[in-house]
Amino acid sequence: MHIPDGFLSNSINLATFGLSGITLAWSLKKAKQEITDREIPLIGVTAAFIFAAQMINFPVAGGTSGHFLGAALAAILLGPWISFIIMALVLVLQCLGFADGGLTALGSNLLNMGLIGGIGVYYLFRLALALTSKTTRGFLLASAIASWFSVVLASLACAVELALSGTSPAKIVIPAMLGFHILIGIGEALITTAILSAVLVARADLIRSWSAPQPLKNVA
Repeated sequence: MHIPDGFLSNSINLATFGLSGITLAWSLKKAKQEITDREIPLIGVTAAFIFAAQMINFPVAGGTSGHFLGAALAAILLGPWISFIIMALVLVLQCLGFADGGLTALGSNLLNMGLIGGIGVYYLFRLALALTSKTTRGFLLASAIASWFSVVLASLACAVELALSGTSPAKIVIPAMLGFHILIGIGEALITTAILSAVLVARADLIRSWSAPQPLKNVA
């Protein structure tokens, strides 16, 4: 999903760079108002974990592989605006330090993985949370749904950008991207819920979106 240089048209790159730049400026403003001292270490740890996890690929099918995205996890832990800042840091470091994703496509990659996969999916998470039971299980279910959609929607955006740029026909690139990322999203959901489960046990107060749901009732 890290789009290299030369795959997108200049108009797509300019539009996504502008939109991502505006979103980053707004995110920095919001984060300055919202961030607390105790969250600073968690932001650093989360960014480092996502950076490292994105470098590890796992097999999917047909010789292809996928990697952890982490945008939904960051948004659920720290809120949508801080998650966007984290994704920006991760993608810039990967681009400049490891040539993972092109410099000209940086705005597009950030839009796909940070804006759509993080901020957009955070509000999908809030909707799913409102529709599930007010329990730990409901919270983790909403997290799993959101993290799965974060991968699928980000891959769809990537495919649309490639199609609009003339790199690959829409009828080929969209089914191909969605087909594999539907499977990759399952891994994303499993990793996200496992991490959130551990944090809930150790320090539930660190999760911004956690609201102490009611315990499950025993059914006689």
